[in-house]
Amino acid sequence: MRKGILLVNLGTPDSPAVGDVRKYLAEFLMDKRVIDIHPFLRFLLVRGIIVPFRAPKSAALYQQIWDDRTGSPLLHFSKLQQQLLKLELGGDYVVELGMRYQYPSIELALNKLKAAGVNGITVVPLFPQYASATTGSVVAEVMRVMRRWANILPLAVKGAFYDHPLFIDAFTEKVERYDRSSYDHILFSFHGLPERQLKACDPPGTYCLAQKNCCEVLNEMNRNCYAAQCHQTARLIAAELKLVQTDYNVCFQSRLGKREWIKPYTSSTIRQLAASGKKRLLVVCPAFVSDCLETLQEIALEYRDEFMDAGGEELFLVESLNDSPLFIKALQEMVSEKPVCPLV
Repeated sequence: MRKGILLVNLGTPDSPAVGDVRKYLAEFLMDKRVIDIHPFLRFLLVRGIIVPFRAPKSAALYQQIWDDRTGSPLLHFSKLQQQLLKLELGGDYVVELGMRYQYPSIELALNKLKAAGVNGITVVPLFPQYASATTGSVVAEVMRVMRRWANILPLAVKGAFYDHPLFIDAFTEKVERYDRSSYDHILFSFHGLPERQLKACDPPGTYCLAQKNCCEVLNEMNRNCYAAQCHQTARLIAAELKLVQTDYNVCFQSRLGKREWIKPYTSSTIRQLAASGKKRLLVVCPAFVSDCLETLQEIALEYRDEFMDAGGEELFLVESLNDSPLFIKALQEMVSEKPVCPLV
């Protein structure tokens, strides 16, 4: 019997129309792992404030990156990864793609695997660094769907792969396509998270954000910390590129709301670099394995304009892994490994 593989990414609206963006935002932001407050307050905040005001603005941003032929970049590249992994693995595997929010849903993808008669399912959340709001939410949704099955198949979940050698090599190869002598500085920009979600990974509360530079070196105290994993990813790529510490910065983007998120913020960092005389920035986003709104619009358009307004001359985005052969090989290695701790 064949083995089932489920690749999962975050999700995307069906179109850049305001109505479709509204549906996507509502499903995404109502997830209790994304906005982790009391359900009633979350409902009022999301349904009453964020979605009504943010949907038209977000729709305009999606329109800037939407391709007339291939549609959503995130969905397009995720489908490519599914197809390429299927070719890499061969006929002993069935590979399906699910999105945590909107189409194609995790439930649809799991039901396809069940209908194909697979003898077990390996879930691969396409998030290199672990966060409750991403990988944690994917696992929760998989369990919600499968617990209703009469016959629950053997199940394994691949965890964070922030330090997988081929993942690091794949991003390094992308950066090496650029002539680094043409740039003053390199930024590693990761998706941000609220600080309180970091602290939740440190139940005693004695290390996370309580120790100076607690995230900058990976150790036994912070090995499950999203920010520490981000710093380790950046450090490993920088080592492959033979960068010294003054050649690059690690920062965090996509802050939502006014509460404290992981610092330093990308927007502040690029303005500070421009003020210090940096003119040409190269930006790498190793939290995203496919180009999406956060890379193609937020970095390549919005932050580029901010950098130039602050005195910089140019900001270049390194494309994400997308259909990188090295990344597909990394996925092939991950799903072929015997799971260390299968769930079922």
